[in-house]
Amino acid sequence: MTWMRMSKSFMDQALDLARAAAAAGEVPVGCVVVQNGEVIAGAGNRTIRDRDPTAHAEMLAIRQAAQALRSERLTDCDVYVTLEPCAMCAGAISFARIRRLYYGAADPKGGAVESGVRFFASPACHHRPEVYGGIGESEASAVLKDFFRERR
Repeated sequence: MTWMRMSKSFMDQALDLARAAAAAGEVPVGCVVVQNGEVIAGAGNRTIRDRDPTAHAEMLAIRQAAQALRSERLTDCDVYVTLEPCAMCAGAISFARIRRLYYGAADPKGGAVESGVRFFASPACHHRPEVYGGIGESEASAVLKDFFRERR
């Protein structure tokens, strides 16, 4: 399987989690953590359900992966998320020492990777993953746009 096909497959799984989050009334963001070509953790946003402003898909998936691996360092793991991470999630990705970050749609308002504060470019950032944006971007954007269109 080629790199792009593998990336799409993992992003498809993140998109499925985003759709499930939307069905539950959450902002549709999904995330999977991959190690050695296998998904070891995944989650969709749960801020409303959990009554927790930190229950972003990335935070939940990183916590699951850390528990599964029994380590706070996820150095040989990659994250696939449908939306560009915010500053909180970028910080968690850095502290977890995630190897690569793949994201779908850019987030000009709340993103902190290639938009906004550009967390990984900060001199205070301890670890910078390789970053690949735009993976499944049109589908990730469509899921978000459909969700917000229905609420207006």
